[in-house]
Amino acid sequence: MSAEPKQQTLMVEDASTVSSTLRDLLVYFLRLGTLGFGGPIALAGHMQKDLVEERHWVSKQDYLEGLAFSQLSPGPLAAQLAMYLGWLRAGTLGATLVGIAFILPSFLMVLVLAALYVHFGSLPWIQGMFYGIGAAVIAIIVRSAIKLVRGTVGRDWLLWTIFGLLAITTAWTKSEIIWLFILCGIIAMLVKASPPLHARATPMMFLGGLGPLLSGIHGVASSATVVVLFLFFLKAGAFVFGSGLAIVPFLYGGVVAKFHWLTERQFVDAVAVAMITPGPVVITAAFIGYVVAGPVGALVAAWAVFAPPYFIVLFGAPYYRRFAQNRQVKAFVQGVTAAAVGAIAGAAYILARRSLVDVSTLLIGLVTLALLMFTKKIPEPIVILAAGAVGVLLHGTMG
Repeated sequence: MSAEPKQQTLMVEDASTVSSTLRDLLVYFLRLGTLGFGGPIALAGHMQKDLVEERHWVSKQDYLEGLAFSQLSPGPLAAQLAMYLGWLRAGTLGATLVGIAFILPSFLMVLVLAALYVHFGSLPWIQGMFYGIGAAVIAIIVRSAIKLVRGTVGRDWLLWTIFGLLAITTAWTKSEIIWLFILCGIIAMLVKASPPLHARATPMMFLGGLGPLLSGIHGVASSATVVVLFLFFLKAGAFVFGSGLAIVPFLYGGVVAKFHWLTERQFVDAVAVAMITPGPVVITAAFIGYVVAGPVGALVAAWAVFAPPYFIVLFGAPYYRRFAQNRQVKAFVQGVTAAAVGAIAGAAYILARRSLVDVSTLLIGLVTLALLMFTKKIPEPIVILAAGAVGVLLHGTMG
């Protein structure tokens, strides 16, 4: 009896999607990695709009399951969601190629900026760019949060309660607490589908290699520094949950406070570079790696931070998918997804407090949000660049 409804559900989902090839998906993620601004929240919103709502390459159910899986797993949210969707299309090959296509453009851009930073000093124009871009990014995050609320919470009072609690908790603690996501999933499961269900876990793994001694901003880095760099970013990728917002405080504690690889000013520059380049915000790991230990440091840091989510998709997604259509698992996923959207709303509030610092930034944010909500003809990269240009002008006139 249980197999029949499952088959019918899958058939309905298949009927609502349009056939696409792995090549189509790779071209899309290469483009998203090249032009996608706004961090993990905005990038996840792009994937929903482009792949689910417009092109219909991915069913809404598959997308929401992937979002919940990525939120439950450690590491960068957007990159893991991209790898999950690639895995759905073509297994290990799909996850691998989609991950590379999505990460490579921003990695190369950050590599160039890091080289300029190390060899020619600080980037004085970045503060002006970030002044305007930070406000525009808030608008992108808010727009993405609104779309996710409409698509996941709906009119369900329980999901709204979970959403509200997680939004307040995230805004209050300035962090995303993984056990609260799990607790919300359990509560939703108990309320919506009372029979008990065994929890599922995903394995973790690591690997790495050493490079030769290379020059960073402080001169030649030792092989021991490269090893510590790898282990630190491996830990960041394996134990930090949620989004770029969650990983920034973790990176600050290690990069600035513990190891003293960067000064506070250099760390702020690193985060700013990640925010003004497209693709995942966690690519700031490559910038920090380059500043500490040159090109090898950039490769080591980037590989380390993206390796855990990649392997978690390969080893965890098959088990997750096997039980995803179970009634209890679906209720659990609904609870986790509502919690994730609540955390995103809380994160938007935190970022807004940091980026909307005066009347000018507030106006930039409001105008950007209005353009994104009410017009669909202006590409987001154009809006971002315009906001950055306005920021440079305003910053210059202020200073």
